[in-house]
Amino acid sequence: MKEARWWKKTKENTVQCFLCQRNCVIPEGKTGFCGVRQNKQGKLYSLVYGKATGVQIDPIEKKPLYHFLPGSAAFSIGTAGCNFVCQHCQNWQTSQLKPEKFHAYEITPEEIVQKAKEEHCKSIAYTYNEPTIFGEYVIDTAKLARKKGLKNILITNGFTGDEARLEFCKYIDGVNIDLKAFDNEFYKKYAGAWIEPVLESLKTYKKKKVWLEATNLIIPTLNDKMEKIKEMINWLKENLGGDVPLHFSAFYPSYKLQDLPPTSAATLIEARKLAIEIGMKYAYIGNVVTTDEDNTYCPKCRELVIERMNYTILQNKLKNGKCKCGEKIQGVW
Repeated sequence: MKEARWWKKTKENTVQCFLCQRNCVIPEGKTGFCGVRQNKQGKLYSLVYGKATGVQIDPIEKKPLYHFLPGSAAFSIGTAGCNFVCQHCQNWQTSQLKPEKFHAYEITPEEIVQKAKEEHCKSIAYTYNEPTIFGEYVIDTAKLARKKGLKNILITNGFTGDEARLEFCKYIDGVNIDLKAFDNEFYKKYAGAWIEPVLESLKTYKKKKVWLEATNLIIPTLNDKMEKIKEMINWLKENLGGDVPLHFSAFYPSYKLQDLPPTSAATLIEARKLAIEIGMKYAYIGNVVTTDEDNTYCPKCRELVIERMNYTILQNKLKNGKCKCGEKIQGVW
């Protein structure tokens, strides 16, 4: 166990956690909503520090991050627990379990950095479950990674407390925020949360110049109405600008939403086309195989600059982050 950050003692042996927007008030011996932060004798502790449930090497495109060191490998870790209860979670076997119910792989921040270097990874990805709930583990690892020349990337739901969010901005180089829908009712019913902090996170990471990409998982009958998707795209364009890559991802039946069909490629292609028409320079689709919707094109001359297939880079024509026409393609190259 590791003493937590982002909390205060309230009365007697009760504490309040500020790591996420729930601001859980936690009595002695109990855990917060996420199940991984416990009050022991009036102090808050992380139950998952140094205890990973997933450790593997992934292509960075799988996160998905398409404008951040393309073609590189990311040393990826996650733990048990989450501060959302998404009914469609694809990693529910770990995210929705309490840490004592899952066998963890003990690995220190020092060992993570060492193994990432040994495997020739260029970054460490905090992913699989919601990484901000193991924020102490993330921050300690990220600090060491920076010293060794590694980048840090966060794959998050964006439901982070205000103080913690600013702390992450100091050590995280790239982030992908999962914007689950542009509908507060969807967030409440299918994730047990609310949308406002997610939108604030998108604005904060952009303002703090952390490389930002956004993903929207389109679920048939639940968040696939084009008028709501258009509303979301307009908000992103107005608040973040057109340079933020936007990923539309296909849903497959999972966890508590087994009765819904997979997302059609046609729906994803329509959403991507709408994003480009509105002014998003870089829009992609994922979790399905299509012809060219995974590729990056120069927004000025429309030249193909990065060709992808199944998380693999087939060709990268960028030189110093620029197309041959001279247009700068936004990203971390």
